[in-house]
Amino acid sequence: MWCIPPEQNAEFVCAMENVLEVYHRPYDPKRPVVCMDETSKQLVKETRLPQPALPGQSERFDYEYERNGTTNVFLFCEPMAGRRRVAVTDRRTKCDWAEQVRMLMDVHYPRAERVTLVMDNLNTHALASLYEAFEPSEARRLIERLEVVYTPKHGSWLNMAEIELGVLSRQCMGDRVPDQPTLAAAVDRWQNDRNRSRSRSRAIIDWRFTTADARIKLRRLYPKINE
Repeated sequence: MWCIPPEQNAEFVCAMENVLEVYHRPYDPKRPVVCMDETSKQLVKETRLPQPALPGQSERFDYEYERNGTTNVFLFCEPMAGRRRVAVTDRRTKCDWAEQVRMLMDVHYPRAERVTLVMDNLNTHALASLYEAFEPSEARRLIERLEVVYTPKHGSWLNMAEIELGVLSRQCMGDRVPDQPTLAAAVDRWQNDRNRSRSRSRAIIDWRFTTADARIKLRRLYPKINE
């Protein structure tokens, strides 16, 4: 699936440059930059026991399976610090998102002065969702410590959390998963292993695309100025 950005679109390039500016701020642990994305996972059960691997023969699975519903996966990552947090939930409602944001602020970044949160424009990803989940004073308390930066529509490639989700999908979620507890356990192991990787460079995203690059390589997206 391709994300095709609109050409000569001021709204797109403004949002794109906002994100690129955030990515090139100096690292500040008191003001961390965190990227957020989510995905769903189809749960499927085996109808026949897989045949174990043998010498010269890989493990075998029957083509038939039983659908067992879907589950949602929230992923937050701080690219410059090489940290990520994944949560498996039943749903992806506004209140589910709001609760994940509260955990982000109060559990994982309680000492941060302000957290910059980069994410897409999904309808649940709005500060108004906090007011649907919490009392007004609680919602305002969280908002005052948040800076939200949205990626442009058709510009999901600008969200570094999408890169982490790609790694998670390939390394942990590619096979059949029968139920939510099994997925949650696998995701937790993946998260812990990746966060404590000895070679930190393997787990840190080295983002090099800048606003200057965009103005050259993506100049077709910028409006033409009539003088």
